[in-house]
Amino acid sequence: MAITAADVKKLRDATGAGMMDAKKALTEAEGDFERAVEILRVTGQAKMAKRSDREASNGIVAASGKSLIQLGSETDFVAKNGEFIALADKVVAAVAAAGANGAEAANAVALEDGTVQSAIEALATKIGEKLELKDAVSYEGNTHTYLHRRSQDLPPQVGVLVEYTGEDEALVHSVALQIASMQPQFVKREDVPAELVEKEARIAKETALEEGKPEKILDRIVEGRLGGFYKDVCLVEQPAVSDDKKTVGQLLDAAGVVVTRFARLSAGA
Repeated sequence: MAITAADVKKLRDATGAGMMDAKKALTEAEGDFERAVEILRVTGQAKMAKRSDREASNGIVAASGKSLIQLGSETDFVAKNGEFIALADKVVAAVAAAGANGAEAANAVALEDGTVQSAIEALATKIGEKLELKDAVSYEGNTHTYLHRRSQDLPPQVGVLVEYTGEDEALVHSVALQIASMQPQFVKREDVPAELVEKEARIAKETALEEGKPEKILDRIVEGRLGGFYKDVCLVEQPAVSDDKKTVGQLLDAAGVVVTRFARLSAGA
């Protein structure tokens, strides 16, 4: 059966395959359109398998409603691709509607005629680059979102989602900026896992001994160094970027605002 240009175009439009791949699949399928689609799916999966050991270490973040996602790509060239950005917007809208948390749950969310994962795989096959949903976060309470561009020629690559109670949204926005730039890991020290605190205390003690500090003041030294650790990793104990004479916690308390939790997603992380 002769393969026409119209046949090739129809297959390309349906699958997003390149012209030569589409023509080859139609030839192999002897003009059978459905069989050609199957062939392209198989070869597409094979190509994806070859890319599986590559890293989707670039990409973008996107937000919708009370949800935030990180969609990874291998290069910033793809990160600013219009189809990639459009897919991220569709994915985060579907994730928000489902209230999904984590990459596994988000990948299983229904999207168009398949799932989030199948939509990402389809675009990966078309683009020829590894794409991956790195993470997804959905909250239920009152939220504020901030998206940050690292470069003006790229879409947002850092995203912050803050869940809070209170009325001062301008303050919450400044807190979101704080999270984006200072990268705290927890809201308050009570949220820090005990094993992490124990590890930091052990390191602080061993370091003090190595420095020759007197045994009788070790506890005080460990306490002081743990205080510095909490300032680094706990949001409310960080000096506020907007007012370095106060901590974030002091500003929140004065405004009657409580940050219940937050997420920071970053392309490449």
